[in-house]
Amino acid sequence: MTQKMNKPDRKGLARIVAATRYSIKGLQAAYRNEEAIRQELLAGIVVIPMAFVIAENGVELALLLGSAILIFLMELINSAIESVVDRISLEHHPLSGQAKDIGSALVMVALLLFAVVWLAILFY
Repeated sequence: MTQKMNKPDRKGLARIVAATRYSIKGLQAAYRNEEAIRQELLAGIVVIPMAFVIAENGVELALLLGSAILIFLMELINSAIESVVDRISLEHHPLSGQAKDIGSALVMVALLLFAVVWLAILFY
């Protein structure tokens, strides 16, 4: 038996408007509650304009911007994982720790990719 998810039954433009509103609420919550999000946004204020100066063509610009934005995306995923884990229980459980560690690894891999892309474009 298929169980319906707990979602509003909107269609068309109403669904798009509602989804946009939920996304904005999510960004606001991340900004308010996650220091890492605030730090990465601050770094983005510096790094994103630098990408436009450094890039010699569209491909380089896409790589520089994409690698920077990927860090922010991975941090949002990490924050969502942490929120869900904490919602389930604040008690320590090995699987809870593992989920949070994997979320943290997402961010670390994105940071490593950022470093590789930026160093490759700057020095090759």
